[in-house]
Amino acid sequence: DVYTGGFSAQYGGRISSIMDITTRDGNKSRYAGKLSAGTFNAKALLEGPISKGKGDNAGSSSFILSMKNSYLDQSSKNLYTYIDTGGLPYTFTDLYGKVSFNAGNGSKLNLFGFRFQDNVNYQFVSDLQWNASGFGSNFILIPSASPTLINGNFSYSNYGITLQEADGKPRRSDINGFNFGLDFTYYPGKDEIKYGIEVLGFKTDFEFHNSVGRKISQVQNTTELAGFFKYKMSKGKVLLEPSFRAHYYASLSNFSPEPRLGGKFLATDKLRFKFAGGFYSQNLISATSDRDVVNLFYGFLSGPDNLQDEFDGKKLTHKLQKARHAILGFEYDLHENLDVNVEGYVKDFTQLTNLNRNKVFDDDADNFDRPDALKKDFIIESGKAYGVDILFKYDHKRTYVWAVYSLGRVTRYDGEKTYSTHFDRRHNVNFVVAYTFGKQQNWEVNGRWNLGSGFPFTQTAGFFPKLDFQDGINTNYTTQNGDLGILYGGLNGGRLPYYHRLDVTLKRTFLISEHSRIEALLGITNVYNRENIFYFDRVRYERVNQLPIMPSFGLNMSF
Repeated sequence: DVYTGGFSAQYGGRISSIMDITTRDGNKSRYAGKLSAGTFNAKALLEGPISKGKGDNAGSSSFILSMKNSYLDQSSKNLYTYIDTGGLPYTFTDLYGKVSFNAGNGSKLNLFGFRFQDNVNYQFVSDLQWNASGFGSNFILIPSASPTLINGNFSYSNYGITLQEADGKPRRSDINGFNFGLDFTYYPGKDEIKYGIEVLGFKTDFEFHNSVGRKISQVQNTTELAGFFKYKMSKGKVLLEPSFRAHYYASLSNFSPEPRLGGKFLATDKLRFKFAGGFYSQNLISATSDRDVVNLFYGFLSGPDNLQDEFDGKKLTHKLQKARHAILGFEYDLHENLDVNVEGYVKDFTQLTNLNRNKVFDDDADNFDRPDALKKDFIIESGKAYGVDILFKYDHKRTYVWAVYSLGRVTRYDGEKTYSTHFDRRHNVNFVVAYTFGKQQNWEVNGRWNLGSGFPFTQTAGFFPKLDFQDGINTNYTTQNGDLGILYGGLNGGRLPYYHRLDVTLKRTFLISEHSRIEALLGITNVYNRENIFYFDRVRYERVNQLPIMPSFGLNMSF
């Protein structure tokens, strides 16, 4: 589930959106699986019982294992030589496993682990790598003769990303940490009461160079404690969900009380109104660079405690990032098989922390009289995000259509000027259609078209010889050979071209037995060969596009 705003107090530590991922258990009754191979990659999914329960109330256990590996960097040397005779530099390997133990009364224990590795290596241009791994456990305990559910979870994960470019200034970010949570759910009649606690800690290790070449680095550990209470009540046609979260950030010694409220009104059998809002806080910082035309590197830092004392003429009372959300929308059933969902939102980011792109001095005693805006590693900003999402969904017999249009705007204010953020996309369209045909409905054709307006970026105004003055005033600047310096234009003053792409797939299913089938797939990526930008090297002034038109073929076997 993706909550883009207005989420309840059950979730915290984020000021914009939340993703709640739930994976299914393995098959408890029989061994099954799915094997796939195509021109891009190969996948395997295996599942089945470890032990089968004997009797209605007996326990059982099962497993599920998923593996995925790409070989496009090798297959492209033979299949897609018209793109690059040396092959396409994309590789990934994903592994995931889960074991489930189920008691006869519905109680359950899950153990899981994962490892993901990705790499994009454009020779002499850039080398981007990111890796993620982790393990964890969660459980559901159902006490006998009690209307209460007890849920618990524990997990540990590690994520790292590195980017090496032609400028010789590598960027690196690592974050690892743990999460522990325990909550209780009680059902008084038709209502639901849920409350719980959460403890988490993480370590960040970050290295970066800003637009004027100053190195910014941070290694920090942090711990957070939180408790929440949520009451979901149903009164006739009205559904209300008030909730409250108390979040303590130990590393910053800051406490954040966060009331929230969501609800839905069933106006008619076809029309439903909904709303949500609340207060939110966050310690983790996502770091990007305005040096990038296209942002591929996303680093993570803990919220720093070395910040300026004032922002926009007001004294700072805390060091957290904070936001307020307000969301209002409606759902309407236009037809038995056609419905529309309209949702408008406003997010007011009252305090944000960002990397100081203007730092030119060290923050030490020699520069005590320099303004904070020129010597601090981080600066305070504020921001706003607002827009509307419109979703249409049609599902009838052999036809499925899903269409979304989003209109949005995201800005920030750094104390001197208001600017568009690098993820400010004005228009976004997603259109998905699938049609099943044939006497046995064993043919399917589907397509997806996506359009997005260009992201902002900081343009290049020019180049200059950058001298390091290693010998101080004795440096002979008339004979010294400097490095290539870049003169940047106004912050995010330019816009990338529109992105749009159409992908289509034709699938034929062959039934072998009750549980076995084979699927043959023929697809075309980027049907009309749109040149969408992937990366741009300012130093070499070289553009790398995303994938051009690429036909593909694959086979899936389920059993």
